[in-house]
Amino acid sequence: MFTLEFLRSYKIFGFAIFDLTVSLLGISFLSPLLSKLFLLIRLDIPRSSWLYFTLPIGILAHMLTRNYTPMTQAILDPSGHYFLKVFLLILIILGISGIRIRS
Repeated sequence: MFTLEFLRSYKIFGFAIFDLTVSLLGISFLSPLLSKLFLLIRLDIPRSSWLYFTLPIGILAHMLTRNYTPMTQAILDPSGHYFLKVFLLILIILGISGIRIRS
């Protein structure tokens, strides 16, 4: 029988592929609902922006709940992991660039 530990054992750059895949699928399914909710405050956020925001939102959620995963620890480490920090910054910029304000 497959366990969660087994599924999380497959990693890329030390991060579990399973966790990233589940996060992207979850946001992909929730993005139409989230986009409709944000239209109430006149923000048109496409699905692509939600997918770009997946990792930054996940890291923020882990920081708020004080659940320090390896990626959260890497982001909070002031002395390294610059590639990951730049990558997250690029994801945030790409996500913001897709947002439109409706009149």
